[in-house]
Amino acid sequence: MNNQGIRVGLVGAGHNTRVRHIPGFRALPGVDLVAVANRTRESGERVAREFGIARVYENWRDVVGAADVDAVCIGTWPYMHREITLAALERGKHVLCEARMAMNAAEGRQMLEASRRAPGLVAQLVPAPHTLEVDSTIQQLVAEGYVGEVLAVELQAAQGRFVDREAPLHWRQDASLSGFNILNMGIWYEAMMRWLGPADRVMAMTKVAVPRRRDAQGAWREVRVADHVDILAQLRSGAVGHLRFSAVTALAPASEVWIFGSDGTVRLEVDARRLSGARRGETALREIPIPPERRVGWRVEEEFVNAIRGREKVSRTTFADGVLYMEFTEAVARSAATGQAVDVAGL
Repeated sequence: MNNQGIRVGLVGAGHNTRVRHIPGFRALPGVDLVAVANRTRESGERVAREFGIARVYENWRDVVGAADVDAVCIGTWPYMHREITLAALERGKHVLCEARMAMNAAEGRQMLEASRRAPGLVAQLVPAPHTLEVDSTIQQLVAEGYVGEVLAVELQAAQGRFVDREAPLHWRQDASLSGFNILNMGIWYEAMMRWLGPADRVMAMTKVAVPRRRDAQGAWREVRVADHVDILAQLRSGAVGHLRFSAVTALAPASEVWIFGSDGTVRLEVDARRLSGARRGETALREIPIPPERRVGWRVEEEFVNAIRGREKVSRTTFADGVLYMEFTEAVARSAATGQAVDVAGL
């Protein structure tokens, strides 16, 4: 089993699949990319020519049903994730699904239950990539008491540009394709859960900067996905979080995270992948070195293949963790819509 050949079929071959997943799989011994289905046959053929994939299908169901496909990599938008995942697991295929997990928490739970009915199959979600190099160090600092009791976390993630009112509707702004997902909120919450655990309760306010945009066909569409969201969160640990995600805060400071504890403070500068901190008695932050061996970074495809071969278990990211971030995403949306604090469901 440790050296078994693995044949992968691709459903959806957008940017992340071409830049991350295909090169990641091709770099692994004994892994072959045997089939692809993209949004159109023409785009699928372009991908097949570029990467030497043998077969192109017009329908994703043909990839999932192919006898020589052992595992399916799902690179579509969230509105298709549940349907493809359920079909693949039912046909005995391992699944690597792009983030975000699904349109909403109910779909995520259906995916989790389907994976539990097939314990012999690997079901993995593509993890939030932006903190992979620092995650283990932050986890270690918190676990070993560097900050003492975690009291508060401040997270600011800005995309740093002015509003373009003439830009067409992006799929991430289309609730029929992206569901409750808002900006990069989901991937940040996933990362924060790794360090501090999940939230129990949220209060959120959102802003849609441009209420209507034209879609790809030129028709006017209502925009229901926020361009800015502010969240107050009560973490299960007792800490309080203030999270801001925005596509309208032009010229704002770079994205960063502050973890404040009873005995110490940790700061993450996201773009620089740099940590700094100070403990009680110190008067200034100093850089916290991260040894090269701890800066693990992106190894999604390797982890997926190793899990299939029985060499390791999936940690980045499980379907259970995906359900937790979908519950958070949905609670934020409900709080913003009602103006009330909303409980975040657990597993």
